Amino acid sequence: MPTRSARTSWTGGLQDGSGTVELTSSGAGSFDVSFPKRAADEAGGTTSPEELIAAAHTSCYAMALSGEIASAGGTPQSLDVSADVTLRPDPAGGFRISGVALTVRGTVEGLDEAGFVAAAEAAKAGCPVSKALTGTTITLDASLA
Repeated sequence: MPTRSARTSWTGGLQDGSGTVELTSSGAGSFDVSFPKRAADEAGGTTSPEELIAAAHTSCYAMALSGEIASAGGTPQSLDVSADVTLRPDPAGGFRISGVALTVRGTVEGLDEAGFVAAAEAAKAGCPVSKALTGTTITLDASLA
């Protein structure tokens, strides 16, 4: 299996510095980052590690769920997956990702609501990004559209 890479170029200190994240494997883009905007309610056009984790989690989860649906005898027509990744102060010092809230709505042939929810839970457990986030609470809200 391949290894994927990204790179960040940073200048300055934590509070006054900024950087650019580059998706080097795909060349799909570069994105600005800064700590003050990371910790603010409004991102102001910059991304954050938490947003990038949310993007990674939703795409990985959608792939895992489409596979679980097929294994359960269904056919996915569409999946709409969102993730909210929360950054909070860590009681041990610094910050930590305190939770991920996954939400999925699906249009699926061949599975009822219970079958879809079972596939969704299996995908949450089997998704490689979910596994990488072991130790973080991941919640799931899954239903057919």
